[in-house]
Amino acid sequence: MIRREDFDQLIVPTYNPSSFVPVRGLGSRLWDAEGRERIDFTGGIAVNVLGHCHPQLVETLREQAATLWHVSNGFTNQPVLRLARRLVEATFAERVFFCNSGAEANEAAFKLARRIGFDRRGAECHEIIAASGSFHGRSLFTVSVGGQPAYSSGFGPAIAGIRHVPFNDLAALQATISEHTCAVVLEPIQGEGGVLPAAPGYLQAVRELCDRHGALLIFDEVQTGVGRTGELYAYQHYGVVPDLLTSAKGLGGGFPIGALLTRAELAAHFTPGTHGTTYGGNPLACAVAERVLSLVDSAEVRDGVAQRHQQFVSRLTLMAERFGVFEPPRGLGLLLGCPLRDNWKGQARSLVGAASEAGVLLLQAGPDVLRFAPSLIIEPELIDAGLQRLEQALHRATEATP
Repeated sequence: MIRREDFDQLIVPTYNPSSFVPVRGLGSRLWDAEGRERIDFTGGIAVNVLGHCHPQLVETLREQAATLWHVSNGFTNQPVLRLARRLVEATFAERVFFCNSGAEANEAAFKLARRIGFDRRGAECHEIIAASGSFHGRSLFTVSVGGQPAYSSGFGPAIAGIRHVPFNDLAALQATISEHTCAVVLEPIQGEGGVLPAAPGYLQAVRELCDRHGALLIFDEVQTGVGRTGELYAYQHYGVVPDLLTSAKGLGGGFPIGALLTRAELAAHFTPGTHGTTYGGNPLACAVAERVLSLVDSAEVRDGVAQRHQQFVSRLTLMAERFGVFEPPRGLGLLLGCPLRDNWKGQARSLVGAASEAGVLLLQAGPDVLRFAPSLIIEPELIDAGLQRLEQALHRATEATP
């Protein structure tokens, strides 16, 4: 008998998981070991873009598992080449590097940016500018670039050459960028930092600033990519093209995979032996990811995201007015955040727990924001049902609070 208590006895305590253990998922619903059903608005933290156990992904995985699982990076394979071609045809990119996660994709992007700076302008061109409140992964390099000290402190000296400026503050970036800057990295919408979208015109101004100083522009689209904002990638929504783009989470629809997308002239600064990964580009992950893209990159899904966005926004706005717990939602597509009002700040985790007890799963983005990142194809009736359960949780929470 597997129980939640086994986690505390067996697993390194880097997480504090929910009190229930999911054992089965289908579409946008999860069931625990006792058979209780919950509606899932988390999408595995923006991962399960097609929900749980999508039949076409299950079929693809079974077919590939019976064909070829893994070969060393001394070989290429057909699924990785098909996936790369699809990404190149759908984006600005001309070359793709595959890995296993968003952190690895960002690690590759930061290493490539520094290599390009070194090749072009020497060792002094190594500084990376990132935004305060950003999140780029959990490796030592990526937590150093990420703008959240809670994730980076306590691990010895941080990697040097990283500078942080407030998000959406162009003047601060102008005052910081220099001939030593090899790259500026931004999330088009800060996810872990509170679901904060880039202000209108900000990303275009950053693009122009990078061009003026010869710095690369990196977009971390680990959370915003693969249809999440209503476009395949958020840069297409903003109309600003980066030099490097990182993707993961939704790319595999639940199967671990990450990718770095860039142009050929920039990719050429990585040569055999300068970077690599054992599992990156393995046939299982790439076959599933190609099927994910074939299903997500369509007008039908984009239109559906826009419709579901409006459904969430309309209902959540009414709930904000009725209960006074959070502000109306912000964000794009199906990445939405509701900032908690002053007298509820710091209580995101407890509200997520209350929602779970009412039968709907939410995320938090820090202690002060409720986050919604459901499947891109969640049924409208499940949205209504899940939001009804959230209303019940808010009703109980506000009744219990003087």
